Amino acid sequence: MSNSSLTGVAFKSFMGNSPVWYKQGVILALILNPLVLVITKNPQITGWLILVEFIATLALALKCYPLIPGGLIALEAAFMKMVTPHGIYHEVEANLEVILLLLFMVAGIHFMKDLLSWVFTKIIVGIRSKYTLSLTFTFVGAFLSAWLDALTVTAVMIAVAIAFYNIYTSASLDERVPGDLERDKKKFVARQDLDNFGGFLRNLLMHGVVGTALGGVATQVGEPQNLIIASRMEWDFVKFYLKIAHISIPILFSGLIVTVLVERFKVVGYGYRLPDNVRAILKQNADKMRDEMDTRKRWALWVQGIGAIWLVVALALHLAEVGLIGLSVVIFLTAMLGKTDENTIGHAFEEATPFTSLLVIFFVIVGMIEETHLFEPIIKIALEAEGSNQTYIFFFASGILSAISDNVFVGTIYIKEATHAFFTPELLGMSAAKIKEMSEAAKLAALAKNSPEAFAQLENVAAAINVGTNIPSIATPNGQAAFLFLLTNAIAARINLSYIRMVKMALPYFVVITSVAALFLLLKWLPV
Repeated sequence: MSNSSLTGVAFKSFMGNSPVWYKQGVILALILNPLVLVITKNPQITGWLILVEFIATLALALKCYPLIPGGLIALEAAFMKMVTPHGIYHEVEANLEVILLLLFMVAGIHFMKDLLSWVFTKIIVGIRSKYTLSLTFTFVGAFLSAWLDALTVTAVMIAVAIAFYNIYTSASLDERVPGDLERDKKKFVARQDLDNFGGFLRNLLMHGVVGTALGGVATQVGEPQNLIIASRMEWDFVKFYLKIAHISIPILFSGLIVTVLVERFKVVGYGYRLPDNVRAILKQNADKMRDEMDTRKRWALWVQGIGAIWLVVALALHLAEVGLIGLSVVIFLTAMLGKTDENTIGHAFEEATPFTSLLVIFFVIVGMIEETHLFEPIIKIALEAEGSNQTYIFFFASGILSAISDNVFVGTIYIKEATHAFFTPELLGMSAAKIKEMSEAAKLAALAKNSPEAFAQLENVAAAINVGTNIPSIATPNGQAAFLFLLTNAIAARINLSYIRMVKMALPYFVVITSVAALFLLLKWLPV
C-alpha cells in the first residue's frame, strides 16, 4: 500500500462520515492552539480560543457527535497544560452527582417506557388543542423541575418523544397513508407527515425543556447551583423559595404567555400541528395496547407505576442523591419485571453513556476556565460595582458566562467570590484573623448584625446569581445541562433539532423571561 493511499485512508477514517471541511477545521484548530500559546505566551487568549472551538463542536453536533472533536480539543488543552489532571479530577468530583444521575436515572426511566408511552399517548391523542398541549408540557416541565431535577424531567420527555417517533416510523406505508393513492404519492404524503410530526415533537420538547428552567430557578433543589447558593446563604427550602419568589413567579407566568404567543403566531419554528394520519396511528397503537392488555402487561404497568411513585417521592423528599435513587429504580424494576439478562440491562445504559462521556469532556473545559482565570476580569467588574448596579452586573454577567460555559460552575464561583467580598473586617466589625476562624453561618450572622444594609445587598446579589445562572443561560444549549442533553440525544437528529435551531427556538423565551427577571430583580412586590 502506498503512502498516499495510506494517508487517504487515515483522513477518511478520521471522524468517520463527518464533512471534509469539518475534519479540516478540527485539524486546523489542533495545529493553531499550541501555536497561539507559544506566540502569545498568554494562556487566557489561548483559553478563549479553545472555548470558542469547543462551543463550535456543540453547534455542529448533527455533523459529528461533539465527544470526538470536543474531546480532541480538550485532550490537547490538557497536554498543553492549560488544565491539570488534578483540576479535571476536581471538576469531575464536584459534579459526580450529575454523572451518577445520567448513568442511573436515564436507565431507570428506560425501564418505565411502557408506562410513559401509555400515559402520554392518552394525553397527546386526547388533547387536540396545540395550545393546551404546549402549555401542559411547559407547566409540567416547570412544576416537576422545581421538585425533582431538570435532567430527569428532560430524560422522561425524550423517552416519550422517542416512543412516539418509533411507533409512527415502525408502521407500514399503507398504515401511514391509508387510501387508494399511488405508491409514490403515498411516499410523498408520508414524508410530509413525518416532517410535520418531527416539527410537532420539536415544539413540545422545546416547550418542556424551557419549562425545566422556569421551574428550576424557583426552589433550592431545582438546579445544582441553587443548592450551592442556598448553602452559602444559609437558606432552607422555604426561605430560598421566598427570597426568589418575587422573581420566579413572574418568570413562570411570562414563560407560559410566551408559549401561547409563539404557537399562535407560529414564529421561529413553532406552530406545528400533529398530522391526522400520525394521530390515527398513535390512536391505533393505544387501542392495540388496550386490546392486548393481559395480566402480565397490567402487572408491568402497575410495577412501573410503583417505581414512578417511588421516584417522585424519593426525589421530592431528597432521600438520597438523585443518581442513587435512579439506581434503586433500576434494581426494583428489573427484579419485578424479570429483566435478568445482562444485554437487556446493558441496553438501558447505552443512551446516557455518550452524553456522560461528553459531560466529562465539558468539565475539562470548565477546569481550563478556572485554572486560566478566563472569567476573572468580569468577576472583578461585578465586585467593584455597588448597590443596584452591582446586582444587575452579577445578574447579566452570570447569565452571559453561564450561556457559554456551565451554570453550575459560574454559580459556584460567583457566590463564593460575592460572599468573600462582603466578609470584610469593616462590614463584620472584627479583625481579619477572627473572621478567618468563623464559620460561614457565623459570618452571615455578624454581617446581618453589624451591617444590615450590606447583608440585604448580599441577599440581592445571591438572588441575582441564582436567577442569572438559571434564566439567561437558556440562550444556548451549552448553558443548561438539560438543553445539552436534548441536543446530543439521538432524538435530536431524527427531528432535525440542531444547535442553531435550538438557539432560535429558545430566543423568544430568552428575551421575554430575561427581561421580566431583570424588571422584578429588585422589585420586592411580595409581602415577605
